[in-house]
Amino acid sequence: MNISLSYPEEKPLNGVLDITGSKSQSNRLLTLLKLFDLDLRLNNLSTSDDTNVLIKALETSRGIVDVQHAGTSMRFLTSYFALKAKDALILTGSKRMQQRPISILVDALNSMGANISYKNKKGFPPLEIRPVDQWDSKVSLQANTSSQYISSLMLIGGYLKNGLEIQLIGKVTSRPYILLTQYTLESIGIKSTFVNNKIKIWPFNKSQVEYLNIESDWSSASYHYSLMALSKHSESELKLSSFYQKSIQGDSHVARIYTQLGVHTLFNDGQIVLTKRKEKKGFNHTMELNLSDTPDLAQTIAVTCFGLKIGCHLKGLHTLKIKETDRLEALKTELSKLGAQIEVNENSLKLSPRTIPIHRHVAIDTYDDHRMAMAFATLGILVPIRINDVKVVSKSYPQYWTDIQKLQFEMA
Repeated sequence: MNISLSYPEEKPLNGVLDITGSKSQSNRLLTLLKLFDLDLRLNNLSTSDDTNVLIKALETSRGIVDVQHAGTSMRFLTSYFALKAKDALILTGSKRMQQRPISILVDALNSMGANISYKNKKGFPPLEIRPVDQWDSKVSLQANTSSQYISSLMLIGGYLKNGLEIQLIGKVTSRPYILLTQYTLESIGIKSTFVNNKIKIWPFNKSQVEYLNIESDWSSASYHYSLMALSKHSESELKLSSFYQKSIQGDSHVARIYTQLGVHTLFNDGQIVLTKRKEKKGFNHTMELNLSDTPDLAQTIAVTCFGLKIGCHLKGLHTLKIKETDRLEALKTELSKLGAQIEVNENSLKLSPRTIPIHRHVAIDTYDDHRMAMAFATLGILVPIRINDVKVVSKSYPQYWTDIQKLQFEMA
């Protein structure tokens, strides 16, 4: 399914939206609740495909488990099933998932005593996981890789008899996601520390809480920051809920970053109010950012900068090569269609300030990647644009197109 988008030039951008709960926090909590058989109520659970896939998979302990495109589920379930599988189990996913490396996590688990092997290509899903009884309580792995590998190990640490000590080697990537996992462990009563590249998880005893509130997803909110930055009307205002000023999500940095792109954020009783800044202070000709802690914001920021006619140099993006698609190459291809001058390498992106009008009525390919669809759709506020395969947004933000309609975009 494809959608053509445009926006009435004379209208300011106004609306009130409820954003789905954080996918990252939801998936961590769901894994922990199933692992420890806890009966806790979760408020504002994510409605994303990734979360629904995980819920279904957690009800399985044998046979074939297909996580489709859900990378987080693949990583978390690898550790979970290494502990909880009742018989030989196959963990697999989509064609793209079978191209995404997982050897660092598998090697770490096997070094602890797990019995995981590769069904096809070494280092990649599908995995065959067999139950084991004996587990070591110490493990080491490279730190400059996907934080989901580290989080996956952290989630099972409290289940082991002696807890778990994880030694990280090298510079840590996406540290906020590790801190989010630590926060989530502690929210149900699992003690942990993270000092000098060493993570210590203590054995779980019991939880004293009956319910937990899940903050809405800041990654999803980022697309509305982009819309506000691109809006030409000073009276534009968006209200989004439910968000906290002291957030545990790394992508909450979007509020700080977008002050440089003309967006002001007001926190008001669990809601954020986005408005245009009267003075665009810090509106640089070229924006330089290291996004190693927040790589999921890269597509949104690059598209916003292109729309605003400013350049950007985004670094720390090496993990984007192994996401739903090679996001750096995908950005280069699709922005070039629109008239951008852009260069990418293994870990960075350099976009030149735009000097020509945006090409109109361009069809944007989404590469089975939800973030490509949502990031590029924001340009519809400036020029008519077509987004191909729009259903991919359900991976993280199922109501995205409904929310876009609420903001009075014209869709066909």
